[in-house]
Amino acid sequence: MSQVFSIAGASQPISLPSTPGMPGVHPPADGPKFKDILLSSIREVNAVQQEAERAVEALAAGEELSPAEVLIAVQKADIAFRLMMQIRNKLVQVYQEVQNIRV
Repeated sequence: MSQVFSIAGASQPISLPSTPGMPGVHPPADGPKFKDILLSSIREVNAVQQEAERAVEALAAGEELSPAEVLIAVQKADIAFRLMMQIRNKLVQVYQEVQNIRV
C-alpha cells in the first residue's frame, strides 16, 4: 500500500490500496457513482439559485427580509455556480486531454 499525506495534517498518512499492474488504482467501492454525485451537486446548485431568486423577489415585494440576508443568499448562489462552472471546465479539459492521447 502506498501512503499519501493529507493537506490538512501532513503528519498523518492516508493508506491507499493498490491493484496489481496499476499501483494506486483500485476498483470503486459500493459507494455512490460519479454520475450520481455530479447530478446531486447540480441539483444543490439549482436549489441554492432558486432560494436566492425567492429572496430577491421577497425583498422586492416588501416582505420582512433584511437586505443582508438577500445579499448572502445571492452570494451563496454565485459562489456555488462559479464552483460548478470550474468543475465543468476541468472535466471538459480532462476529456479533451484524453481525446488527444495516441494509442
